[in-house]
Amino acid sequence: MKHLAGGTGYAVSRETLARSQVLRRSWPFVLDLVVATIGLACFYCIVLIAKFWAGPPNVQMVVSLSPRALPLYAFYSVVRIGLAYLLSLGFAIAYGYTAAYYKRGEAFLIAVLDILQSIPVLSFLPGVMLAMVGLFPTRHVGVELGAIVLIFTGAVWNMAFSFYSSLKSIPKELIEATEIYRFSRWQRLVQLELPYAAIGLVWNSIMSVAGAWFFLMACEMFHFRSNDFRLPGLGSYLQTAADAGNGHAILWGLLSMVTIIVATDQLIWRPLIAWSDKFKFEQVESSQRVVSPVLHLLTQSNGLKVLRRHTVEPLGEMIYARLATRRAAELVKRGTQARESSGPMGWLGWVMLGVAAVVVLLLARQTLVLVRPVQGAQYLHLLQGAVATFLRVNLSLVLAAAWTIPAGVAIGFHPRLAKLAQPMAQIAASIPATALFPVILLALVRLGGGLGIGSIALMLLGTQWYILFNVIAGALAIPNDLKEVATLFRFGTVQRWKTVILPGIFPFLITGMVTASGGAWNASIVAEYFRLNNQTLQTVGLGAQISAATEQGQFPILLLGTILISLMVVTTNRLVWRPLYRLAETRYKLEG
Repeated sequence: MKHLAGGTGYAVSRETLARSQVLRRSWPFVLDLVVATIGLACFYCIVLIAKFWAGPPNVQMVVSLSPRALPLYAFYSVVRIGLAYLLSLGFAIAYGYTAAYYKRGEAFLIAVLDILQSIPVLSFLPGVMLAMVGLFPTRHVGVELGAIVLIFTGAVWNMAFSFYSSLKSIPKELIEATEIYRFSRWQRLVQLELPYAAIGLVWNSIMSVAGAWFFLMACEMFHFRSNDFRLPGLGSYLQTAADAGNGHAILWGLLSMVTIIVATDQLIWRPLIAWSDKFKFEQVESSQRVVSPVLHLLTQSNGLKVLRRHTVEPLGEMIYARLATRRAAELVKRGTQARESSGPMGWLGWVMLGVAAVVVLLLARQTLVLVRPVQGAQYLHLLQGAVATFLRVNLSLVLAAAWTIPAGVAIGFHPRLAKLAQPMAQIAASIPATALFPVILLALVRLGGGLGIGSIALMLLGTQWYILFNVIAGALAIPNDLKEVATLFRFGTVQRWKTVILPGIFPFLITGMVTASGGAWNASIVAEYFRLNNQTLQTVGLGAQISAATEQGQFPILLLGTILISLMVVTTNRLVWRPLYRLAETRYKLEG
């Protein structure tokens, strides 16, 4: 009996082992099948969107409020946001790199970036949309490209600031190592600068996409003079539902948006967060790591491994070998080339400076001609609005920082909390505040408030997330060995914040404050001028004047409002943000 029992147990164990081996062999095939299915689905989506864009423009499009239209509308909106994000990522890397390493123009480039991120989307809207429609008058692609560029203008700036700030805070010894090993600029970008900036870029990418959802309603459906621009999408669906007061349609639209945001978090952002965690600058590895089933699926796919082994890696080695050879040749000829090019480059620089001066003078002359009809009372009204909006922007920044700094540090220090809180914060940041604003405004009216207070609440809803996501990225980037030293020496709460947390998150916090300030100026166009139940509610502010000027086609007022925003932003940049950036680059920079 013992012999039979033992034999039966041995047979069962062999059968179990054989089954596990079969599962191990078949599982990579299943993963490859899933990856191939995703690739085919992406190819079909490209064909579908190309067919739609190549068609004629639909000037009399009617947005359906039926829930059955939501899947197609959601697909169109996701494509627009995805393309705008890719455009933003490329621009952010190129602009941030140029601003960080072009010493003579660094201050100017950062000031321009600060101005551009603070100019409301509606200030770009007329010129961008009319230009794109003019380029493609017989194709729907013109309106689509206009919407993508407008979404780009609301999503790109915080990524550019993040990449610039990361480049300025790279430890000196890492830069010296790349110089010793004679890295080319491309090698240093790929092997040092992008990995070092990965955590900040990923979290600011999440914020950029959330900002794209925030401004989707303004970019997919708007009025300009007699033109009515409408695109099928979730933004136009929510805007139409809000105008009609259809609560059920608003709920369906918000539910669809939340579903897309959660799916994006699990399929894209969570794998990217787990992947970027390996680029943390530390000597002691943390025991708690972010995990992602999707990232595990991609790393275990045999098809992707073969593709990387036979295409990506050989191509990368070939490129690096050619770059190394070219770098050596450049080092040998550097002296001769510098002597030969010093004179012509000097003359070329003066010529370019002269051309730029002529362009500025022509633009100034055209501006004077355009604003000549504006009366003195209108100038005074614009100045009053500028002061009111400036106070609202700074008040919203203070209120946002009061809760986002401790909350962001808590999320960044506890991966389990981040796993729950990060998707919730992303959902909250992505839901257009204009869809919730009617409820907030009605509640404030019942409590005795009005649009003056409501505009601050809407600015807060649109800007606090920039600070929160950057603080989370800063807390995640703090090396684990510094945390262990603080624990080892039994730092108190105040001492831990003073010596570890605040210095560690300071560069990220400044980036978040700068972009939140720009977001608050941008949000003023919808915070100070709002339509509710076929009535227009507005308060004293520059955003309200820009919105009204855009709707009525008053280009002089629109131009003067944009100029006032630019002047206030430049002044704040020179007096506040530049000194703080300089402090982050020197005193609060990680060094080995």
